[in-house]
Amino acid sequence: MSVAKVIEISSSSSKGIEEAVRDGLKRASKSVKQIRGAWVNDIKVLTDGSGKVTEWRVNMRVNFELE
Repeated sequence: MSVAKVIEISSSSSKGIEEAVRDGLKRASKSVKQIRGAWVNDIKVLTDGSGKVTEWRVNMRVNFELE
């Protein structure tokens, strides 16, 4: 039998959504073991004065197995 837990984290990247997700999971894996997946709940962008995207932000729920 396995038991899982879900936490919510936020991450950002100037390059794109995939990198924001990847970096968030990489950082989470330093303190959380047995990560099994994530759900992206929310995507937000920051822009400069001309409307150019300067930063991508994601909020995600991360699922991991308890030992």
